[in-house]
Amino acid sequence: MGKIEKPYILVTNDDGIHAGGLKALIDIARSMGNILVVAPDEPQSGMSHAITTKVPLRLRKIHVEEGLLIYSCNGTPVDCVKIALNEIGEKKPDLIISGINHGSNAATSVVYSATMGAAIEGCLNNIPSAGFSLLDFSADADFSSTRKYVTTIIKNILDHGLPKGTCLNVNIPLNKVREIKGIKICRQNKGYWKEEFDKRTDPSKKDYFWLTGSFHNVEPEANDTDEWALQNNYVSVVPVNVDFTAYESIQYLRNWKLNEEI
Repeated sequence: MGKIEKPYILVTNDDGIHAGGLKALIDIARSMGNILVVAPDEPQSGMSHAITTKVPLRLRKIHVEEGLLIYSCNGTPVDCVKIALNEIGEKKPDLIISGINHGSNAATSVVYSATMGAAIEGCLNNIPSAGFSLLDFSADADFSSTRKYVTTIIKNILDHGLPKGTCLNVNIPLNKVREIKGIKICRQNKGYWKEEFDKRTDPSKKDYFWLTGSFHNVEPEANDTDEWALQNNYVSVVPVNVDFTAYESIQYLRNWKLNEEI
């Protein structure tokens, strides 16, 4: 009987090559496949689907052993996926996983998330992909509660695949593993971020700003959203579609008088 080939898994993140969440995800994934890691050499949070065009991309080999190859890259998470697929990888990955992010990417945060930007890039290349986040922004976050759920989701993706054009946004509540009730398949909450700016003055008397703000949940009673799931101690899994077309609006726009003389 021939040797069963392990799945080939590409791992990246947006918190950088030294982040605890990346180390946790690598450790989890190693039990399920051969791993290629390409991650940013510094934090890239909030970069969404950005790519680098003004400076050359550079790779640095960090670690090599049987079944594990690790590179850092000076680009964004999407750059990391692109260069892995086109320049490093021995073959097309069976799976791309991004994270584990330090902090939530639920609700509309998915729009800004570079963790999810990497997963979406995988999806655009027809590779099953998922982004994982833990609701703890601290650099020394404890990721032990994530292992069971990340493992379960990865195994299911490898076993069943994902619909074409769809990746997963997975968020894990900040609880001890025994307090988490399970996994909920959800929709994205429709809340919004209310931005605020902390204005300060530097020693040369010039103003500068730090972006702050808070999330406003406009549907707190809805029990089918990721925010509800997380607040009620469930892991939230939201399928994300890379087709941004608002199909329900097509007929509305067709009623506009767009081809008449003005």
